[in-house]
Amino acid sequence: MNISIEWVYKTPRGTETIFRSEEMSAEKGLLVAEDLERTGRAKSITFTDSFDSTWTIKELKRYIKEIETEPHNITVYFDGGFDRTTSTAGLGCVIYFEQSGKSYRVRKNAPSEVLKSNNEAEYAALYLSLVELEQLNVHHLPVVFIGDSQVVINQMSGEWALLEKDLSNWADRIDEKLKKLGIRPKYELVPRKSNAEADRLATQALNGIDITAQLELTADND
Repeated sequence: MNISIEWVYKTPRGTETIFRSEEMSAEKGLLVAEDLERTGRAKSITFTDSFDSTWTIKELKRYIKEIETEPHNITVYFDGGFDRTTSTAGLGCVIYFEQSGKSYRVRKNAPSEVLKSNNEAEYAALYLSLVELEQLNVHHLPVVFIGDSQVVINQMSGEWALLEKDLSNWADRIDEKLKKLGIRPKYELVPRKSNAEADRLATQALNGIDITAQLELTADND
């Protein structure tokens, strides 16, 4: 989870002003806030996450302790491809997360012969990522979902209306799964080149290459 810090600074003569930080990880934010407290000049400190929820230092400490041994700081990349000639689809997703002080990457793809369009494949890829998150036991956490499909990102974030029945059915399935897992989604649209890893997985699925892999990220391979 990323947060920003807002604190009221008070001078020795009692003059007050408000400062707000850039966005940072919850762990880094807590370290900064504790350092601010030690100065004795911070009258009050609050945190705001990407969903505009506010946290106290005590609440943020409890949150960090609770999730330490579970997957957290999760970012998901997803992509779907559709071959009109064969009427087959390829789905791909990449999940980055932290757990017990280590960083991991999960890659997963899957073929499909029941989808009818590229947009439907994009939705199915997003749903595939939720199935993988469920396998990782991710629940009641904010998750960032990144894709290059304007249709999926804008429709799932509520920017565009959902008019096609097939896509609406996928959106309903996704919302239902999100609710079941207690995941708070944040959707981000990126250029296709920034989604290359998920795109490659989708293409591999179309070519009959199955990928299911988890890797601990280190300085040697990240």
